[in-house]
Amino acid sequence: MKGRKWSLQATITILVCSVVALSLLVTDLLISRTIAASIEKDQEEKATNVARMVAHSQLVTETLGKQEKESSIQEFAEETRRLTNVQFVVVMDMNKIRKSHPDPAKIGKQFVGGDETIALHGKEHISVSKGTLGTSLRSFTPIFDRKGKQLGVVAVGISLNDVQKAVSQGRKNTYTGTLFGIAAGILGAILLARYVRRILFGLEPFAIAKLFQERDAILQSVREGIIAVDQESRITLVNKTAIRLFNKAGLTQDPLGMKLEEYLSNSRLCWILETGKTELDEEMVLNGITLVVNRVPIFLNDKIVGAVSTFRDKTEIQQLAEQLTGVRSYAEALRAQSHEFMNKLHVILGMSHMGYHDKMTNYIKELVNHRNNEIDAITRNIKDPVLAGFLIGKLSHAREADAELNITSERQVPEPLNSYMSHELITILGNLIDNALESITSCPRKQIEVHFDYGDDILTIEVKDTGVGMEKGTQDYMFERGFSTKGKERGLGLFLVSQSLERLGGDLEISSKPSQGTRFVVYIPYDCKGDTE
Repeated sequence: MKGRKWSLQATITILVCSVVALSLLVTDLLISRTIAASIEKDQEEKATNVARMVAHSQLVTETLGKQEKESSIQEFAEETRRLTNVQFVVVMDMNKIRKSHPDPAKIGKQFVGGDETIALHGKEHISVSKGTLGTSLRSFTPIFDRKGKQLGVVAVGISLNDVQKAVSQGRKNTYTGTLFGIAAGILGAILLARYVRRILFGLEPFAIAKLFQERDAILQSVREGIIAVDQESRITLVNKTAIRLFNKAGLTQDPLGMKLEEYLSNSRLCWILETGKTELDEEMVLNGITLVVNRVPIFLNDKIVGAVSTFRDKTEIQQLAEQLTGVRSYAEALRAQSHEFMNKLHVILGMSHMGYHDKMTNYIKELVNHRNNEIDAITRNIKDPVLAGFLIGKLSHAREADAELNITSERQVPEPLNSYMSHELITILGNLIDNALESITSCPRKQIEVHFDYGDDILTIEVKDTGVGMEKGTQDYMFERGFSTKGKERGLGLFLVSQSLERLGGDLEISSKPSQGTRFVVYIPYDCKGDTE
């Protein structure tokens, strides 16, 4: 069973309170000792100062030396005791006979304690001893006359109970401050925990850690490269796919924390940070590798706080597009042939119902012979099975549209060296034939001619129709993306043709007049697998 996880508020509260309490307790112990030592020292200095004051009093030195008016010493000592708030001020002669005492009955008797000996030998002394008034802190100061002869000793005592009371009061104040400090620490910890919880959207640390792990796993698992920068264009995130593509381009440094312009000098993310505009499906060449890049700014509270770029190797995208193009072409061919086949079956079924068996037999023979001749002509001249299958499908599609499509070849077209050539040719031919079919829809004569010629490593393709033709102004913009005379969301076919020709290094000629049809001639550098038969 897993241990119970504490909430963020409880964790912060307990941690802060523990630190505050421990700090204050340690401080209390240190301060208490310091205060106690300071109070004791103050009391010692107080007793010493009082003793020195009495010992240097002219009244005491003159009276003690003459042995006259000793009662004045008692009066002076008692007045000093009351003013300084000490326990006793005792003046004694060299024989330890008291000349003053808080209890007048003890005057004339010897001093009790046994700790006055050092002072009788002329040295100041502090001690703790028990006398007739109890245990006290005592300060002894010798009394000298003007000639330096010692006349006696002054003993000033402060009750140890008073000392302990002073120390206890100091500790009490320290404890009170400690309690207030702990209370303030608890309150501050609670407020801090609530503030932290609020800015973390109420999430606990383990939930935040889980979200971070999930986000990192998602970013690392996608096939697109991802790189993100903060508002100072410093790289903050790079996933594994991006690292792989960067390594492929020869960039082996760890980019995290680096300035973007230092790592990718030709990236436009800095421009995205400045303008806040989005760039989609742009190409970027990185040390010979062409990437298809999307760049998007990151906004927080309507302020740009960073930018993120996703990218993928264009070669991978082209391979995927080629696969999709081939699948779509095959599907269209099968659909057209299936539709055409159903029409022929309906004719045969009708002849069968009407009993025209001889005519039905001749019709079937004609269909088979025409089909075989048509397929044989294409497969004999077009050696690329992908392109041949595509053209057979277009023949069926044209018949379905009630149009005549003639495919001829002056020379045999060999199979291309690279498979991507087949898919580019399908893109070019498919869009040109589809445009021709749309052009002849409303024309009385619906005919399309497709002619191939191969020689000197150049493949020439001519597509000619009997359609409505084009104005000169239309021809100037026909290859721009989105331009079309057929309505909105059109104008992509000829743009794809121009893109494919650009990739293949090919060229195109066009001649067209209104009501006289259109003729496209395409010239493409063509590398084949072998010699023609």
